Parts: sequence; C-alpha cells; structure tokens
Amino acid sequence: METIAKTLRRAAALAALAAATGLHGCGLMAEQPYVEVTESPLNWLEIHYYRTVTNQPVWRVNVRIAGDGAVETTAGTSRLVSDSFASKAGEENWDDIQRYRYRADPKRVREMFQELVNADLFRREKFGRGADKPSPGRFMAVRAAIDRKNYSEHVNMYEEDPELAELLYNVILEYYRPGAGK
Repeated sequence: METIAKTLRRAAALAALAAATGLHGCGLMAEQPYVEVTESPLNWLEIHYYRTVTNQPVWRVNVRIAGDGAVETTAGTSRLVSDSFASKAGEENWDDIQRYRYRADPKRVREMFQELVNADLFRREKFGRGADKPSPGRFMAVRAAIDRKNYSEHVNMYEEDPELAELLYNVILEYYRPGAGK
C-alpha cells in the first residue's frame, strides 16, 4: 500500500512539474497562433504584392498599415517599391514609383487585423493548406507584428496558404488607393 502511495505522489509531482514547465514556455507545447487584437499604434502589417507578366516589367505594390490607422502605399515597377535600399539607379524604370500616405479608421484596422489573425496569419505549420500548383504571375509576401505576435516569412502566400493570400489581396484592394493622401 505504501509503494502505491509513493508512486501516486511521484506521478502527481511529475505531472505538476510538466504542467509548470509547459506554462512557462519551456515545454513541447506549440505557440498559440491566435490573439485578441487590441487597438495599438505598435501593431502593423506590411504586404508585398508582385504581378509578373513575361513581356512587361514586374508591377509591385507595397501596403503598410499601422494599428493607429496610418497607411502608406507604394506602387510601380521600380525596385524601390519593394526594396528601399535598391541601388541600381540607372535602371529604365527607376523612378516609376508612386507613394501615398493617409489615415484610416483605427477601429476598422483593428477589425481587419483580427480577421487576419483568425484566418491563421500567425500559424507556422500550414500543412495541407498549400496550393496544388505553383502560382505563376503573382507573388505575395507578408510581415506583421500584432500584439506581440510576429510573422515574417519570405514565402509566396499564394502557394503557402491560398485562402489567406486572397484575404491579404482583399486588404490591398481596400487600402491601396492611388491618389489618396500625399
């Protein structure tokens, strides 16, 4: 009887230790990809979208949205759209770039961030979500920091997670407003 009691105490102690370790981030538990989004100027999202057609220069759109509603969109065929450190100033389309800044409603931005979080923006394992075929002609990459969750993978979202890519494309359509702001 005494050995059973010792065994049960050891098992309880090990279970408590395992639970405590898991709760402090040292366990094998996966990181929770979901969060309740708060309205904060520290939250941000950046989407890079490229449309490639074989006989034309690559069309690039970059949309950056901050949690306080600050929106900056950049578009054109210049490499400066997607790489602010581009150095080939002699390229034919170097100055084909348009940049606009304006303010959006922070409440709508928070709702949009929440929609993306709920659509698995921060889910690292996207097994079974990838496209069956490559996505020729378009590329989309996303980076985000929302309520202490970060995502920054340079992968084509159309191939990695096509459903999320369509949501991100809708964000581009909603916030890319040529001529808005300065």
